[in-house]
Amino acid sequence: MDIRFDGRVAIVTGAGAGLGRSHALGLAARGAKVVINDLGASTEGEGRSESAASAVVDEIRAGGGEAIAHGADVADEAGVRDMVDQAMGQWGRIDILVNNAGILRDKTFAKMTLDDFRKVVDVHLMGSATCAHAVWPIMRERKYGRIVLTSSASGLYGNFGQANYGAAKAAMMGLMNVLHMEGARDDIRVNTLAPTAATRMTESLMPEQALELLAPETITPGLLYLVSEDAPSRTTLGAGAGCYALTKVYETEGVLLEGADNTPEGVAARFAEISDPAGQKELTDAFQQTRKYARKAADARGLTLPWGD
Repeated sequence: MDIRFDGRVAIVTGAGAGLGRSHALGLAARGAKVVINDLGASTEGEGRSESAASAVVDEIRAGGGEAIAHGADVADEAGVRDMVDQAMGQWGRIDILVNNAGILRDKTFAKMTLDDFRKVVDVHLMGSATCAHAVWPIMRERKYGRIVLTSSASGLYGNFGQANYGAAKAAMMGLMNVLHMEGARDDIRVNTLAPTAATRMTESLMPEQALELLAPETITPGLLYLVSEDAPSRTTLGAGAGCYALTKVYETEGVLLEGADNTPEGVAARFAEISDPAGQKELTDAFQQTRKYARKAADARGLTLPWGD
């Protein structure tokens, strides 16, 4: 079955250029009506212009699709609410939200101002939360929604000089995990895309040959799957140059230290065993870890806890 979005309405933030533009064009080409959100700011978040968003709207309409532009700052609750209201007024529904908007203010942590730290977190994390919060009641009422958050290898694995960006991008996994749980009853599926792409934010960091391989268009197919009707949920999909992989968090089996052994020296003495990946598992919620630890301690004492698996 072809993946189509006929009748669906999507909001794509940061859609005036790069990945956002590619995602918006991909959705429109497969039948979606698209809100092109873009503040028109520089990569550092300075300035404002409607031209980039309008150009993408014109491109979609020239191809026979439907789109409107909106220049809301994703971290501005009132602006986001107006964007959502305009989409509802135009089409009466919102099915898909792609949180893609972002900025960079790279410096080492020693040289970074806290204003620059806050600004990056505001755009990436609070912007994603603000947009998701605005569409959440609409999706709950319709019993359908697809939300994608945009993370990065800088957040999942770290990158020198990006403490602000890395912190914001790592937070996407935590936000996804909780929204996945809270949205499951209403068929709201929440995923995270971790792209490596050639965009205006990365063009100065890569050789020309790599830029050609890492075109945004090589990533958008993964995004389209993550917002499709049969999408997974709670998935972190790495993507770049047509390559796709999943990032997962595992916990080792670990050990129980009791009594006189439960000391810093005891942890140090058994740290290799604590770190042993044999038997590691992916946990699906925070309380699963609590049950695991309590059960280990109870088993050692011959106790039975009234918890199922």
